[in-house]
Amino acid sequence: MSESGIWELCGETAKANLKIAPADIDGSPEGWSVTKTTMKAGLSAGVEVIEVNNGFQSLFILPTRGMGLWKIQSGEVRVGWDSPVKHPVHPAFVDLKSRNKLGWLDGFNELVTRCGLTSNGPPGIDETAGAIESDLTLHGRIANLPATSVTLQLVETDGETEIVVRGTVSEATLFGQHLELVSEYRTVLNSNEVTITDCVTNRSGRGAELQLLYHINIGSPILEKGSIWHAPLKRLTPRDARATEELDTYSTYREPTTGYAEEAFFCKPITDSDGFTPVLLTNASQTEAVSLDFDTTSLPCLTIWKNTQSLADGYCTGLEPGTNYPNFKAQERREGRVVKLAAGASWKTSMKLSLLTDSNKISSKLDQIAELQTQAELQVDRNLVKGISGDQ
Repeated sequence: MSESGIWELCGETAKANLKIAPADIDGSPEGWSVTKTTMKAGLSAGVEVIEVNNGFQSLFILPTRGMGLWKIQSGEVRVGWDSPVKHPVHPAFVDLKSRNKLGWLDGFNELVTRCGLTSNGPPGIDETAGAIESDLTLHGRIANLPATSVTLQLVETDGETEIVVRGTVSEATLFGQHLELVSEYRTVLNSNEVTITDCVTNRSGRGAELQLLYHINIGSPILEKGSIWHAPLKRLTPRDARATEELDTYSTYREPTTGYAEEAFFCKPITDSDGFTPVLLTNASQTEAVSLDFDTTSLPCLTIWKNTQSLADGYCTGLEPGTNYPNFKAQERREGRVVKLAAGASWKTSMKLSLLTDSNKISSKLDQIAELQTQAELQVDRNLVKGISGDQ
């Protein structure tokens, strides 16, 4: 088998529930499946979930929520977090302008959530934008826009079989921007990795602005007291006054703490020879970890969000590569961190998420990060920095 046919998972003629297994594709290897279900209850009614089981782990993709990745499950190990929002929420139940334009939080519970495409960061009035797009809500619209089509294909590359799920989401309005996201998830059979490749195209006849940040949230069991995040960095800057309070422990995590106030750090990463930066979150004993490798040519900014409040209130951390830091869009535009797309032009990025449960592989990743760090001495800003920190 070199390449299978294309299966429609979501679209005008797709079934509400279906399962595709090796028996459905001639010459396919055994041990995998792709299952599409449509949820029925409560705020999840109508949400489509695609479970991609590659034999080692299962990915749970949410076409209804901007092609977000709900969670990864491998045996007893879950990569994701426990939001107070327990189940995927259909966008029809999310009013982005509610709660002082923070309504986006009412549907926030994924492992990978895209923030964009026109804007991300806090809400407010963008005075330089046209009237139809000046009133910005938290983190934009894309996570609450359903995919118009999703397909499945099996591809054989270099003797390995990959499951490929590809979805298209449109963020468009009359007299405003028209951006199209094509998102692709690829995972090799029996692997511990998933590669996410996104392409955003400006379908308008005029220029457009793009902001995109990936909110990659991880909670227990990998996040715990004593967990550490590792990345090769040139510079680390506190987002706000709250973040300056804990600069001495920026890389470590507390136990779940009731009343904990979130903090965030803005980072300038060091890249490898291919233009990628590795980030690693380890548990306290360094026996389990999540690895993220992202393309810094398209995602030059890295934000680390620490939200170690109680388990009931959403204990997690965010590893957040982006085109920008999640400040208000006007500030990011002023600092040159808003992507400009000519009519018909495209922007593309790629990243790889890996679940590591082998101490030797974790050590190898730590060695890679340490080697990259020798390229530059880390500059830790002790105070807020104009042009980087928020509202400076």
